[in-house]
Amino acid sequence: MFASLEGKTALVTGASRGIGRAVAAELARAGAAVVIGYRSGTDEARALASELDARAVQADVSDAADAARLVEEAGDVDILVNNAGLTRDGLLARMSDDDWRIVIETNLSSVFYTCRAVTRPMMRKRAGSIVNVSSIVGVHGNWGQTNYAASKAGIIGFTKSLARELGSRGVRANVVAPGYVQTQLTDVLPEEATKTMLDATPLGRLGEPEDVAGAVRFLCSDEASFITGEVLLVDGGLGM
Repeated sequence: MFASLEGKTALVTGASRGIGRAVAAELARAGAAVVIGYRSGTDEARALASELDARAVQADVSDAADAARLVEEAGDVDILVNNAGLTRDGLLARMSDDDWRIVIETNLSSVFYTCRAVTRPMMRKRAGSIVNVSSIVGVHGNWGQTNYAASKAGIIGFTKSLARELGSRGVRANVVAPGYVQTQLTDVLPEEATKTMLDATPLGRLGEPEDVAGAVRFLCSDEASFITGEVLLVDGGLGM
């Protein structure tokens, strides 16, 4: 089977809904034993765990101790997918300290905490794959999203540096940067904003969570064994 993950354990954060849910399902379909990390959405996470014959572990990955506990409870992790994230949009001139802090801590600090927790075990095994979910906004920026753009751009720089640190030990680290995908984050956008995005997207449609999940599966697999430090845009051509 192409991009098989048989015999591997995968931890996915932010996996109770949206892109994270699709990623968890795709990795399970590829044969991985999946651990569903989630902060809220307990019912959704448990239902998904039952559906996938997976485990669901509640944790707030923006907290260092909780993120470390999540990784410890996940066990011998071969694959880490950092997908947890949120938005608190607003113009910089009116942005509160809390709106800045919560986005940076949830989207970026969480990646630091979980990656730090898996690094030593993966290095000892001389194997492992980390995929961090960024965004097209982290590449090109977006009006009213200075906090979100900073967090997602930070993920890219973090992952490239991590790939350089871990490469000699056989551990890979890559980024998937989705464009505008049909999730709860985009459902709240005004119709005019959605039309503007579609007009700028050569494929002429919003992405689906499954579009991103397929890219993540590939990067986690042995078929991508010579790929590290890369940013794969899954955006319908929007970022060209």
